[in-house]
Parts: sequence; structure tokens; C-alpha cells
Amino acid sequence: MTIKVALAGAGAFGTKHLDGIKNIDGVEVISIIGRELSKTEEVAKKYGIAHVSTDLNDSLKIKEVDAVILCTPTQMHASQSLACLKAGKHVQVEIPLADSWKDAQAVVDLAKSSGKVAMCGHTRRFNPSHQYVNQKIKAGQFNIQQMDVQTYFFRRTNMNALGQPRSWTDHLLWHHAAHTVDLFAYQVGSPIVKANAVQGPIHPALGIAMDMSIQLQAANGAICTLSLSFNNDGPLGTYFRYIGDTATYLARYDDLFTGKEEQIDVSKVAVSMNGIELQDREFFAAIGEGREPNASVAQVLPCYQVLHDLEQQLS
Repeated sequence: MTIKVALAGAGAFGTKHLDGIKNIDGVEVISIIGRELSKTEEVAKKYGIAHVSTDLNDSLKIKEVDAVILCTPTQMHASQSLACLKAGKHVQVEIPLADSWKDAQAVVDLAKSSGKVAMCGHTRRFNPSHQYVNQKIKAGQFNIQQMDVQTYFFRRTNMNALGQPRSWTDHLLWHHAAHTVDLFAYQVGSPIVKANAVQGPIHPALGIAMDMSIQLQAANGAICTLSLSFNNDGPLGTYFRYIGDTATYLARYDDLFTGKEEQIDVSKVAVSMNGIELQDREFFAAIGEGREPNASVAQVLPCYQVLHDLEQQLS
């Protein structure tokens, strides 16, 4: 049986999902939703998608649609996830699940009662580099003492990953910190019990902090230091240093190195080297097998409690 999918958000991240889904058997994108009709039609033509709309509700009314992937602005994630579940569709929402604790909790509650697969795109759980470290931990060959993480962008104006103007404002805490807060707890296998944050000046036009520093400690004693910036005029992206009892690992997206910068072959860790594709494979496998996916909304909820607590500290 083919799983028929609607994808909302035809921007930089939506196309990453479309490229990944092309490699997955038994899945077909039959509807695409975007803010601007002409641009969305261009994407639909490129990927051979028949139905195009600027309104998610149009796609939710299509009986054949089994599942929805949401790559829309952060502020829409929770309400659109709820709409998908109410329409009886499985849903994968890109990170973050929500930009408030209350909204995150609402999605988890409805997901439980709906019986549908509801997953959040915490891609770091799926990148081969981080999976390799996770396998070493599960095999008892490595224990994290400290994670040192840098999430750096150069975004003095409101542009997306393709250099196009954004219709919404990105957020260091509710979006970019969510990746590391969840990954840290997931990798150490222990809940976060201490969290502290400080932030730099608020940008006069965007209304958000452009720099932030976060400290975390898990119940098992492991610590994490996370530095985030939209002001960094240098290499962009997130760099993870895992300092453990038997090794040091440097993870850069899907690539992994030792502490001495020797590259580790992670090509056999999973069926693909693309974290987004692996994330989508897990979503569709969970639907097909009727099970909870890795990075289900329930599994990632504790991350949003930590983000909420940090927001209270910063306000």
C-alpha cells in the first residue's frame, strides 16, 4: 500500500524532504501547500505533484491523504499539527513542535487520544554521525562526560537558508536550541535536571536575541554547553564536540571525526547519509508498522519543558 502524503511549506526545508522522499519506496506526495501560489506551482511541477494549494485545509479534505509533513513557519507548527490530527491524518512537524510549552502539551495530548503517528523533526537523532555515537553508548563503549555545541549563523536580516526573505522570524531558543537540548538528553539517556541561560541584546527590528549561551546538566551528571549566534561571520551550522570516557568525537551534520580531526566512516550506519531522509523513513515505517516513531511528539516533549523553563529565566 502506498502512503499518500501532503507537504506544507514549499521553501528551503520542504524541498529537502521532497528530495529525501524520492528515495523511499511506497510513498507518494500528492499535494503541496505553499504561501505563494506561483512559487508552489513551480515546486509541484519539478516534483510531479498534482494538487497545489495555499491553504492546508484544502489538502486535509483530500480523503486519499494519509499523512502530512509540516515545513511551515515555527509559529504555525502547533495549530497545524492539531488540525492534521483532528482531520485523521498522521503528522510529522518540523522542529520545533511549538514555541510554547502549553501548545506543545496540547499536541501531545491530542496525538495520544487520536491514535495517529505524530512525530517531530528532531533531525539530530537521525544524522548518521550522531547515530554512530548513540550506538557506541548503547554498546557500553562510550559515555558522554560533556557536550560542547556551537550553533552559528550570520543572519543580521530576516533571510532563509536559500537567501530569500522570510515571512516569519526565526528563534535561537525555541528553534535552534531545541535540536541540542533534545539530543543531549537522548544521547546521555538521562533527563535534564539543571538548565541555565543568558542572552545578548535584543535586535531592534527583529525583536529577538541574536546571541545566547545555555548550560545543561543531566541527572547522570553529564553536562552540555551550547553557544548560539545569528551574528557569526564565519563557518555556519552546528558543531558538536562529544567528550567522553573513551574518546572524543566531532560531529558536523552527517559527518563525524575523532578529536584529532580524523574522519570516521559513517556510511554503513544507516541506509542513507541524509538525516532528513532517515527521519522521513522512520515516520513512514512507524505508520506502516503501527508503532510509535523515534522522536514522537511524546518523546520530545521534555525538551520543550526545558525551553519553557529557560524562557522564564530570560524574561
